[in-house]
Amino acid sequence: MAHEWFFVQTGGLFSGFTRLSKGLAAVLVTGYVANAFFPNAISGTFSLIPGKFIPYVWNIITPGFLETSIFGLAVSIASLLVVGRHLEPFWGSREFFKFIVFVNVFACTNTFVLAIFLYFITRQGDYLYSPVSGFHGVLAGFLVVVKQINPEQEIPSLFKLRAKWSSSLFVAFAIISSLFSTKPIQYVPFIVYGAYGAWIYLRYFQRKLETGLKGDSSAEFAFATFFPAPMQPFIIPVSAICEKIFCRQRSLISEEAPGVELGKPLPGSDAVEASRRRERGARALEERLGSTAKPVTENQGPSKRDLGAIGSDDLV
Repeated sequence: MAHEWFFVQTGGLFSGFTRLSKGLAAVLVTGYVANAFFPNAISGTFSLIPGKFIPYVWNIITPGFLETSIFGLAVSIASLLVVGRHLEPFWGSREFFKFIVFVNVFACTNTFVLAIFLYFITRQGDYLYSPVSGFHGVLAGFLVVVKQINPEQEIPSLFKLRAKWSSSLFVAFAIISSLFSTKPIQYVPFIVYGAYGAWIYLRYFQRKLETGLKGDSSAEFAFATFFPAPMQPFIIPVSAICEKIFCRQRSLISEEAPGVELGKPLPGSDAVEASRRRERGARALEERLGSTAKPVTENQGPSKRDLGAIGSDDLV
């Protein structure tokens, strides 16, 4: 009985992972094993080394999928599988992959620019030739998703931490720990830019399946909400830069959907409301499919009574 209970429990714990998340986990494992046997070749070819960006231009993508420590590999795989199991069915595999690629490229690109800038300021060659890699930028992005979807979820801890503060604390911990590290460039920029890139994607670019609109303009997901209340008045003017950069995008969105008022939460931004809208849409679709299956005589259109049977609440 004990063995049967064990297999039931572990089967539930390690089942349900999506094909995409398992495939990406396999990529992480392959990169780690290859680097363990050929560290100079793998790290020198697939890590981000700003001074060797040319001809290794693919370094703008590959560093995020190369883990060089067993601890980082374990954390990355566990987080990827768990988040993928819950998030990929909600978003879809394509959107989940797009998010990972965007956050990874955003973190790698900005880390490259930062390293070049720091080199010109300090003239220290470490900024140009220290290899940078790791999945921690995407992990920081996952925490931003948690804040958006379920911000009030309580994370088990001694301090009863809420999910909306997890990404901010992760970034703060990385910055503080960098004060005691000799090479903070190897992990801090990925974490900071990973979290920031995730917010930019979710705030301005992610298309909502329920509404067809892009982004999440809710006040609860504003950039200032990632900071404690006393700091928010100083952060709001800085975050307004993004609004100016992407204001044209927002104006195009408002033209496509004039019924949506900017500054208010977009329809479908709340997970519960999105689920309800999908259920209403499914019921409406079933009714329409059922009605089209009935024989219809030539030149006979739908009656006014049939048209009135479909209420506005059924439309998504």
